[in-house]
Amino acid sequence: MWMYVLALVVLYYVVRWFRELDRVPDRGSKYVYITGCDTGFGNLLARHLDKCGFCVVAACFTEKGEEELKKSCSNRMSTVHLDVTKQECIAKVAAFIKQLVGQKGLWAVVNNAGVSVPSAPCDWLTLDDYKMMLAVNLEGVIGVTLSVLPLIKKARGRVVNVASVFGRISPMGGPYCVSKYGVESFNDSLRLSMRPFGVKVLCIEPGFFKTTVTDGDLILKNTKILWERLPKETKDDYGDNFINKVEALLKEKISKMADGDLMKVVSCMEHAVSAVRPRTRYSPGWDAKFFWLPISYCPSFISDYLFLKDSIKPAKALD
Repeated sequence: MWMYVLALVVLYYVVRWFRELDRVPDRGSKYVYITGCDTGFGNLLARHLDKCGFCVVAACFTEKGEEELKKSCSNRMSTVHLDVTKQECIAKVAAFIKQLVGQKGLWAVVNNAGVSVPSAPCDWLTLDDYKMMLAVNLEGVIGVTLSVLPLIKKARGRVVNVASVFGRISPMGGPYCVSKYGVESFNDSLRLSMRPFGVKVLCIEPGFFKTTVTDGDLILKNTKILWERLPKETKDDYGDNFINKVEALLKEKISKMADGDLMKVVSCMEHAVSAVRPRTRYSPGWDAKFFWLPISYCPSFISDYLFLKDSIKPAKALD
């Protein structure tokens, strides 16, 4: 019996692999708009799609990011300044893209821009901390998408949203998981809304990779800033040694867990953009496939136990 089941599973993956090989034609006439191209996944994807022959519109937050991409890519590459928290900036880029693509429309938008701090226990944070991250990670995704959606409908193209495994499960406090859950919800509702128009909406859910989002030094620096502003009562709840324990945890686990091969994610992004039959969801990273996503399907008492058993305990935690 088990042999038949195994054979069916293998057959399914072989058939899926063959079905997913085909790529869209006429890449040289297809425009792809990518946000967050200064570093990390966005930067690598812009370079990769340029080599694949697409016309890339790379949105960067800094002039340095724009200049470096222009130097290293073909003349098909266009770069623009984009702050996803400012609607006037989003609208300006959308107007530029509309003029650039003409009647062909926009083949794809990849919503990659995102931030990971502030991140801390929920009782360390204020509503403004949540608003700050939601403005980038969620409102930015929605704003950019809606600004170019008519152009994507015209091309019967794609929307690719970069969420996270933490859009499925919340092992840590703070607004990051909240923002990624929001991206997942927006992605699913948009996918259903756009199906009648022939627009494909795809979601990328990476695990831990070595980018600015998982930069231990950045996270620790932010944690210390948040700690210093806490009232004495909250500091007493956690204990004076709590920050040192956080630092040890970041060095011991987070840095080791993060995967340095960013092309695992970029390859999924490229497939979502260029495959004739893209997947609805991609989960790059072994930790995503075999740890985070399976746990997200577990009963809460199991996932809670797994997350809490090795977590840093506050000084006044109940035994």
